[in-house]
Amino acid sequence: MTGVGMPLRLRARLFRDAVLVALCVVALACAVVPLVWVLWDVVAVGVANLSLEFLTSLPAPPTIGGGGWANAIVGSVVVVGLAAAIGIPVGVGTGIYMSEYGANPLGRSARFLSEVMAGLPSIVAGVVAYGVIVVTMGQFSALSGGIALSLLFIPIVAITTQEALQMIPKDQREASFALGVSEAPTTLRVILPAAMGNVLTGVMIATARVVGETAPLLFTVFNSRYWMEGLDRPTATIPVNIYSYAISPFEHWHEQAWTGAFVLVTMVLTLNVAARTLWARRARFMAGR
Repeated sequence: MTGVGMPLRLRARLFRDAVLVALCVVALACAVVPLVWVLWDVVAVGVANLSLEFLTSLPAPPTIGGGGWANAIVGSVVVVGLAAAIGIPVGVGTGIYMSEYGANPLGRSARFLSEVMAGLPSIVAGVVAYGVIVVTMGQFSALSGGIALSLLFIPIVAITTQEALQMIPKDQREASFALGVSEAPTTLRVILPAAMGNVLTGVMIATARVVGETAPLLFTVFNSRYWMEGLDRPTATIPVNIYSYAISPFEHWHEQAWTGAFVLVTMVLTLNVAARTLWARRARFMAGR
């Protein structure tokens, strides 16, 4: 059918379809172009100043130049590790309850609170951890930073765990019950292992989200120019160092802030790629391919 012979209504539909596709392309460009621009700047400037000294040495005084962020890299790994150590058991346990035993007001309330907490501004978690832990301990510490990040970590893991468990066919539960296995062992030995790939993906996504948070750490971990002395002491972290160096008046600190941003983006991208790869492999396994 040629354009001349098309009914007016069909031509109008095709026109609307073309307009909507064009708007979608524009929206995609608006989302992708700024992201590519930011990543290009981070990579171009950050890689130029990346060195072994930056990764292995302590910060130098601003008037000397040089130095590195080894203590900040270690501090970020420890603080995020604490958040994961707290958040994984609590988040997975909450997700299991919401999925398997949550058909009641408590389960629905837990789901609602998890969704609210997942959208919680990170600075709120920092203020809460400051009031509850830092004020009580009388000092900033890596432990308070890990707890603050765990408040952001737990709801993501809980929601993804619930959704992962609900994806498991009911036939597996019924087959386990038919063999005389009770509900709790069925959940822990049959359902959870079957959903473990998606649960781990949720854990990686949560880790990727909290690893770049700055506001909670400003209220809890604070900063340090030395190696970590203990979980009850302040420590340096990459996000806080980026903030501190970027607002300083020293040009070489600005360059180091770009390099720190590159290291942080690399960490986040690595976690996201690992999560998506694990998710894809799990999907192929479940599909029998």
